[in-house]
Amino acid sequence: MNGANEFDRAMMRRCIQLARQGEGKTSPNPLVGCVIVQDEMIVGEGFHPKAGEPHAEVFALAQAGEKARDADLYVNLEPCNHFGRTPPCTEAIIKAGIKKVFVGSIDPNPLVSGKGIHRLQSAGIETVVSIEEHLSKELNEGFIHRILYEQPFGILKYAMTLDGKIATTTGHSAWVTSEASRHLVHELRAGCDAIIVGGSTVRQDNPHLTSHGVSDHNPLRVVMSRHLDLPLEAHLWETTKVQTIVFTETKTNVKLKQQLLKHDVEVIDLAEVTPSLVMNNLYERGFCKVLWECGGKLAARAVAEGAVQKVMAFIAPKIIGGKSAPSPVGDLGLQLMTEAIPLERVSVKYLDPDVLIEGYID
Repeated sequence: MNGANEFDRAMMRRCIQLARQGEGKTSPNPLVGCVIVQDEMIVGEGFHPKAGEPHAEVFALAQAGEKARDADLYVNLEPCNHFGRTPPCTEAIIKAGIKKVFVGSIDPNPLVSGKGIHRLQSAGIETVVSIEEHLSKELNEGFIHRILYEQPFGILKYAMTLDGKIATTTGHSAWVTSEASRHLVHELRAGCDAIIVGGSTVRQDNPHLTSHGVSDHNPLRVVMSRHLDLPLEAHLWETTKVQTIVFTETKTNVKLKQQLLKHDVEVIDLAEVTPSLVMNNLYERGFCKVLWECGGKLAARAVAEGAVQKVMAFIAPKIIGGKSAPSPVGDLGLQLMTEAIPLERVSVKYLDPDVLIEGYID
């Protein structure tokens, strides 16, 4: 075992709870929370609020003050040991006189990756690693994927009926699932850096793609449209509070392009509009987690190009029927059931009356 007891695990869960307060705001940095304990009493807490601002350990140490000496420090991710926008957290921990450090998971960033642990140990501070490691890695799955694969972590989210339809034959889709499911989606958006849709979603649904007030963070709204055959008026062109980017191919619909630029919509021309090229662009912007809320055709291409790592399927106990009613994922060209893409680490959540199934594409 790693030498941790239930109290230690509870403190690490508190770190994760604190870290979540920075959801959607810290990219390209991870979500980190920190707790300092003296005689099983919390004397300092903190979380990383935004890239460029102090790390969680700095806030917690400042709150603890002199009570940090000979105390235990809990943090869900290995403390940094290098100079970035801020000084190394390891040196602040050593200077404060912390006696023991509990770490949720090792930082995969090559600039850290065990160096923080080694620095603390070399200074005589006892370190215990891998406390609630699964929860710590799940919290930062976007950051970890970005570091390891140089691409944002992609989540494909869709709402469908029990017979696998996302809309009626006319394209009407409001609402497939319940208010409880939609509220969870708004929370999911608040934790992402961007949301991607295709042109058909803009034309049929005219969505807002915001977190609807569940957070003060709204993700960047991204539209993929090869031919820029989009309406002149749409909620996504209202950019006073939330930014929108449109990816299109060169020399398409110059009139609409000029209209979008007047609304401060960023328009990016690509030789070819593909999920992988769009994700590369979002990676360069420093993003960690991207939500795909697109139609079936674009969803299929995103899956095929490896732009999706996680699927969140909201299933409503309704039946629409019909051969032409759209499905959440279009043609992947699979001929045999043995070719079906399996989901790993599947979980099920009940959102009365809907069911949410989550799983990972490994």
